[in-house]
Amino acid sequence: MSLDPDALRTAIAAHGPVARVVVAEIKGSVPREVGASMLVWAEGQSGTIGGGALEYEAAARARESWRDRLDPVPLGPGLGQCCGGAVTLLTEIYDANRLEALTGPLHARALPGTAGEPPLVLRRILAEARGQGQIPRLRMVDGWVVEAMSPPRRPLWIFGAGHVGRALVHTLAPLPDLAITWVDTGPERFPETVPPGVTCLPAADPVVAARRAPPEATHLILTYSHTLDLALCHALLQQPCAGIGLIGSQTKWARFRSRLAQLGHAPAQISRITCPIGDPSLGKHPQAIAVGVAASLLSEQMTKRPAELPPREARS
Repeated sequence: MSLDPDALRTAIAAHGPVARVVVAEIKGSVPREVGASMLVWAEGQSGTIGGGALEYEAAARARESWRDRLDPVPLGPGLGQCCGGAVTLLTEIYDANRLEALTGPLHARALPGTAGEPPLVLRRILAEARGQGQIPRLRMVDGWVVEAMSPPRRPLWIFGAGHVGRALVHTLAPLPDLAITWVDTGPERFPETVPPGVTCLPAADPVVAARRAPPEATHLILTYSHTLDLALCHALLQQPCAGIGLIGSQTKWARFRSRLAQLGHAPAQISRITCPIGDPSLGKHPQAIAVGVAASLLSEQMTKRPAELPPREARS
């Protein structure tokens, strides 16, 4: 988990200043890990730190005081939760000016009530993290806290705004680190309400739109037309991308493999396409397909994530 300037920017633009509540320290059994966070504003919130009572109290405390604060919270005696552990919550108020100060891959700052220069141990942690190219976990040390800034979001292009496309977008949009571009042939194809952070791209010819995708994008193809699906597969195999997923049966995939071979694609190229997408064992319901795709993307993300730098005491 990391500090996400894009999420803060979106929330501030929509609601004005927001409170970010992050789990800064844990002891014993707790609902979420260090770094889990949520954003709170006057009439709503997004994200989760886990635990219904914990979230309710944290949001109420943030709205009531509307200031930076550090709160140790015993879950058992304090909130009556069965976890029995304890968390320390760091609440910080962000507006546009404070957001502009967030630069670089790491963000270190004094905890509420602390003043002065960063301690030597913190400077050492930062130097080691930068020198080794590793991301430190969120960590409190001698009145200061340091955490990583979110890396650029992973671009995901979804072609098709039918039942499966809508299920995919609504399932995947809340996941961290994804930037979703949703493509279909006209604006009337999209629902009236689209999740925050999703870019709708009406395009009379989605194949032309696909050429605008960045080379690191992953593509999911599930349009209303097999002809269009095939054209997109053909086009995307001719440009760099992180992956291509195609909705369909084994029969459809066999026909597509044959047609793509006729179009000049070698077997190694065609194998870049995953068909069917998701987990077939979950069934063919649009939401079941979306759950399977989400699980696959999260699994890929976890295996590619760089190793975190463990706390110094764990390495001594």
